[in-house]
Amino acid sequence: MTTDKVLEYIGIIAGVTSVWFSRKEHILVYPVGLVNTIIYIYLSLKGSLFGEACVNLYYTIMSIYGWYLWRKKDQQHHVILHIARSGKKDWINQILFFLVCYAALFSGISFLANYFSDAIPWADAFASASAFTGMWLMARKKLENWYWWIVTNLASIPLYYVKGYRETAGYFIILLIMACFGLAEWNRRLKENSGKQAFNSTTA
Repeated sequence: MTTDKVLEYIGIIAGVTSVWFSRKEHILVYPVGLVNTIIYIYLSLKGSLFGEACVNLYYTIMSIYGWYLWRKKDQQHHVILHIARSGKKDWINQILFFLVCYAALFSGISFLANYFSDAIPWADAFASASAFTGMWLMARKKLENWYWWIVTNLASIPLYYVKGYRETAGYFIILLIMACFGLAEWNRRLKENSGKQAFNSTTA
């Protein structure tokens, strides 16, 4: 087995574990996720998936940022950040964020395609821009991050398959299923938190 295959398997295991921690709203999502992102920066560059390499570099930075936000507590040592839905303004901002990321990534990858014939600018940029958006929303504990992860996984499955990373394509199928469960889990947690807040307000 080649070194790249060993790294790919390690990255897959770390990625699945990270998403499982994310579903459980557990802080370990970030340190475990860092193992995955660093490995996939290397694999993406080697496979001429420049958008995906940018995504994983972005994941690495946002993992540190999200780690900080999720650990932040008030003076009573209670976690400050809680799961919340996006409002109309949030939706507009995240769609604009996606479009700006897509335009920038598509332009950059299209330029690189002049030197790397196996690059796929539109698909690479789409998967990458949706992932940028999902990671940004996850760091802020917005429920809608799971919608963007579902889109990312759907786009990444064929992208990695045609590049010869069959195991990684299978990995994204697993992530797609886990994202659906994550969405359901965060919906449940949001309803529970809303019920607790309503109960506390009536008993206060």
